[in-house]
Amino acid sequence: MTTDVLTAAGAGLAHITLNRPQALHALNTQMCRDMTAALLAWRGDESVRAVLLDHAPGARGFCAGGDIRMLAESGKGDGREAREFFYTEYQLNHLLFSYPKPIVALIDGVTMGGGVGISMPARFRIATENTTYAMPETGIGLFPDVGGGWYLPRKPGQIGMWLALTGARLKAADCLIAGVATHFMPTEILAAARAQIAGAAQTHDVARALESGLEALSESAGRPKELTPENVERINRMFALDSVEAIVAALEQDGSDWAKAQLATLQTKSPQTLKVAFRQLREGAAMGSFEDEMRQEYRIGARVVQRHDFIEGVRALIVEKDNKPLWNPPDLAGVTDAMLDEIFAPLPPDEEWHPL
Repeated sequence: MTTDVLTAAGAGLAHITLNRPQALHALNTQMCRDMTAALLAWRGDESVRAVLLDHAPGARGFCAGGDIRMLAESGKGDGREAREFFYTEYQLNHLLFSYPKPIVALIDGVTMGGGVGISMPARFRIATENTTYAMPETGIGLFPDVGGGWYLPRKPGQIGMWLALTGARLKAADCLIAGVATHFMPTEILAAARAQIAGAAQTHDVARALESGLEALSESAGRPKELTPENVERINRMFALDSVEAIVAALEQDGSDWAKAQLATLQTKSPQTLKVAFRQLREGAAMGSFEDEMRQEYRIGARVVQRHDFIEGVRALIVEKDNKPLWNPPDLAGVTDAMLDEIFAPLPPDEEWHPL
């Protein structure tokens, strides 16, 4: 195990702690391997009854995503290292999704991209006043992966589509409404929560003990900032339309300050990624299994990582930080169905993704 991931187990509770604070605990390939190895070792261990997933203290992120710079550098070349990362990360995502023991994720801090992928499979997801959730991939020419095509269309109404296209950032109250978090607790009672989780892991019915104990500790997260009733109504009406172009047209026609803000945000995003994400979520909503979704996302990722928009998005937003990406195609009209079909097409049989 690397020191970027700390693992321990005892008294019924296994513990995974992300420990890469200098990068807001962003995931790399070895971290995914280490978490996978630990989870596999605990899966058949009857002494382990629950798993706690959190991050080391002192950093403002739970997990800020994946190693984006590495992915872009790999994408400029043969893409092999990037594909290896996606393959390994998606196996971890699937393992967590199908894990037979209750998982509790303390999403105390920035939770984006890869951090969403490892926390969303958890049965219990505890947000705090420090939580900031987002799937911001449309801004860098990637796409909302790590199971985004499964989780987002299964959020209430069209909240998932709105999150995928705009990359909107949610604080705790919004996370509860969106179904991102199951509980809210201020940081000062997390010690009590940890004690409750440890105690529940020693009981006969761990899931029930966790559910009742965490519910007893939960507090109100206050009023939502983004997902007010009027905004949810707008989201459900406009983001249910049958194309990105139709959504944009509806926002233009609405004319409210909220709609203008959404338009301004969408205009900064990669047109290619907006259409990829739209199709991904629409197809993901009808996907028969999480395994099928991850196989499709690997196909998308294996191709998108070597396309212009991802490499350009990372340059503009992460490396040079001029925030002036030159997307290609530059507008939605240029993103054809044929281009999307190429991105979504099956890979050769010996290159397809498979779960562990």
